[in-house]
Amino acid sequence: DAKHLVPNKMRDFFCTINLDQEEVFRTQVVEKSSSPYFGEEFYFEIPRTFQWLSFYIYDKSVLQKDLRIGKVSIKKEDLCNYTGKENWFMLQPVDSNSEVQGKVHLELKLNELITDNGSVCQQLVVHIKECHGLPLINGQNCDPYATVSLVGPSRNDQKKTKVKKKTSNPQFNETFYFEVTRSSSYTKKSQFQVEEEDIEKLEVRVDLWNNGNLVQDIFLGEIKVPVKVLRNDSFQAWYLLQPRENGNKSSKTDDLGSLRLNICYTEDCVLPSEYYTSLRNLLLKSSDVQPISASAAYILSEVCRDKYDAVLPLVRLLVHHHKLVPFVAAVAELDLKDTQEANTVFRGNSLATRCVDEMMKIVGKHYLKVTLKAVIDEICESPKPCEIDPIKLREGDNVEINMENLRYYVDKVFREIVRSSISCPTLMCDVFYSLRHLAAKRFPNDPHVQYSAVSSFVFLRFFAVAVVSPHTFHLRPHHPDAQTSRTLTLISKAIQTLGSWGSLTKSKLSSFKETFMCEFFKTFQEEKFTESVKKFLDDVSSTESKEPSGLSEPVHLKEGEMYKRAQGRTRIGKKNFKKRWFCLTSREFTYHKQQDKEPIFTIPIKNILAVEKLDESSFNKKNMFQVLHGEKPLYIQANNCVEASEWIEALCRVTRCNQKRLSFYHPSAFLNGNWLCCKATVENTVGCARCTADVPADTQIEIDGDRETERIYSLFTINMSKLQKLEEACGSIAVYQGPRKEPDDYSNFTIEDSVATFHTLKQIIDTVEKLNESHEKYQKKRSSSAKYGSE
Repeated sequence: DAKHLVPNKMRDFFCTINLDQEEVFRTQVVEKSSSPYFGEEFYFEIPRTFQWLSFYIYDKSVLQKDLRIGKVSIKKEDLCNYTGKENWFMLQPVDSNSEVQGKVHLELKLNELITDNGSVCQQLVVHIKECHGLPLINGQNCDPYATVSLVGPSRNDQKKTKVKKKTSNPQFNETFYFEVTRSSSYTKKSQFQVEEEDIEKLEVRVDLWNNGNLVQDIFLGEIKVPVKVLRNDSFQAWYLLQPRENGNKSSKTDDLGSLRLNICYTEDCVLPSEYYTSLRNLLLKSSDVQPISASAAYILSEVCRDKYDAVLPLVRLLVHHHKLVPFVAAVAELDLKDTQEANTVFRGNSLATRCVDEMMKIVGKHYLKVTLKAVIDEICESPKPCEIDPIKLREGDNVEINMENLRYYVDKVFREIVRSSISCPTLMCDVFYSLRHLAAKRFPNDPHVQYSAVSSFVFLRFFAVAVVSPHTFHLRPHHPDAQTSRTLTLISKAIQTLGSWGSLTKSKLSSFKETFMCEFFKTFQEEKFTESVKKFLDDVSSTESKEPSGLSEPVHLKEGEMYKRAQGRTRIGKKNFKKRWFCLTSREFTYHKQQDKEPIFTIPIKNILAVEKLDESSFNKKNMFQVLHGEKPLYIQANNCVEASEWIEALCRVTRCNQKRLSFYHPSAFLNGNWLCCKATVENTVGCARCTADVPADTQIEIDGDRETERIYSLFTINMSKLQKLEEACGSIAVYQGPRKEPDDYSNFTIEDSVATFHTLKQIIDTVEKLNESHEKYQKKRSSSAKYGSE
């Protein structure tokens, strides 16, 4: 959220997330506010190098260009200082001199020349080769040129390259010569010495500009290189473009307001798979360790300050290797030992409940979409007034009509849920089956506990949460407005209550905190609701094999708006780009004129031969990729680098097992009778570049096992002191069996079997130390082989 953006004025605001100058996400517009609350979360992989993560606040305008109010820019190196916690940032003014991105490739050389009369002088040679990743200007590729200057206390010699049209990666390949020192015959000896001393103060400056034609040129960035570093060597390197020295220093001193952010940034160096064998095996055999509290996975959750840090990579790793069900069963059994009353089963934030929560988020995405998306869309797009709290009713509202509206929505959501068991993922069913029987075993005299054990997850922690926060589960693109959020909250409360087995009794109704909810639920006193819940819970906690949803209906994987190159020709004979709505399922890849319209063009997944990036030089457009199938390649432009990367990954993942996948492809397009990449003139000739490596074949779950293991290794490394402290505690307990004199040292840890826990800890510490050595060797090798200024 933001506050105090425009004092005493109510405006319409939105916020964008940018990698350098490239917008990758945008929030919804919050209307008529000076302190807008956005409440949106964005999770994404970063597919390219970047210098700054920036957030821009815009004032939305209907008739004119949206006005940038201010920005928060965080340097990549500083992201670790803010990760994992909320911070308020003061908005900074947006200054064109500070809005830079990209890099430039230079070769510099200092030559000594002998003149005709035999005297020596020095000459600087600057070869500006190319630039990469320059920003878009008004959504289009720029027309860049460079000025190359030799600057000193008393000189400023400037030369200029040619303008390159419509490209963010211009190839200049121009060489410029500058006289650095003059020969001794040029003037008096003393004057020559002064010139020679000035070399220490000379610098090469390269400025990048966008040619504005009839309007003012736009500054794109600059670099400065001191001449003294050259000596007599040839020196070439890539330089990141920098803002001007006075960039972002505005004379404007007004308070622009502030923006609150919660950023979580992780960067892992993932080694080849064989390096993780020991740690991976140690984690995967956790469910076999007796007691479970002595296992590596359980110890990981104990030493991490925030259990969520451990649960996310752990669950993903166990799901990836089909080891989650026995581990959840083991930690759930430990959880149940400490549960004294049947009606509090799995209600806390234990390791077991968090693992099940995370599992449902990972495997239940498609299940939520097929079950709830249609009804959530109806609620958000055609909202009916549903407020039944007398205190919150607006003037003119009719509480009886509102109650009818709410009842209509609750009935519809409830009906969709209890009919959805056939779509419930097998892994969720297996986990629910295990939890149900463990709960029944713990409380054999309570006939309802087997149902409440399952409903506490599937209703309270899955469906009810998805209803109240549809944007978090990708059921809606944005956080709903305040009135719709209130409606969803009321529906969510109702679903929680209906889903709690045995809750529809008079004794339960009298325990409602809100009287209005008690009145509302009196209309639900019908046996069919409890019977429907019971049947649904029986179905989703059964181990009977269900037909995978992928066979009965296609799995929806991704959709969104992009641009595609026209397959035919326009009236003037040139192919153009058109905005289309794209949809990817496990069965086909389609595009449509608009969302929810019939597809214009369909490619069956089995017919896709390869999906690869397309060189920008093909059409002078960024973020392009190509889908190769039986006909001509389909060329598509995504809106940003993150979106392009996600589409390529999703398409590659779903087509990985296609039998006719290509091994070679053309990285550029076939234009004007030849391939731009290899100059071949036959359109159906074999590709000139090898296709990129395969990606995991699971179409629904995106998990890289090695990456998750590396994350767990990082967590163990960060918490090494706790591991050693726990090891000492286990040793002291094993040796000294008497009363614990200093419980504070290890009282926060669960130690059921000190010998087994000590044994596992020793394995963890040894394994982590070996991985430390592997990382150090890699870093040394990388630093020794890396050349300064290399791309």
